[in-house]
Amino acid sequence: MKLDRTRELIHRGVDTQQPLNGLIHVLESALELVALPDNDFCWSSWKDAEEAKTEIESIVQLLQSGGLPDRLAVSVIFAPTGPLQEVSLSSGWADPFLKVAEKFDDLEKLIW
Repeated sequence: MKLDRTRELIHRGVDTQQPLNGLIHVLESALELVALPDNDFCWSSWKDAEEAKTEIESIVQLLQSGGLPDRLAVSVIFAPTGPLQEVSLSSGWADPFLKVAEKFDDLEKLIW
């Protein structure tokens, strides 16, 4: 499984001059992470990877079409005890999650 967008995000960060593009990057990283094999969704509000990907992809598509998603709809994904953190904790990638969530936090302040 490639984690190119996640590695790039963690090592290079996001362009805060273009926060919506940065948000797309963060969401693409989340898509890579939820697609990892052997993820455990038992504590998440998502039943499986497909449900997680569907929710995240819909937000990416909205952004790519020029729309702005509801702040809560996006922030809950990256929130403490939110679905992405729950998957990360039960699947063994909590540290990468925290780094991705930190990038989201930086962008959230700029966008909303």
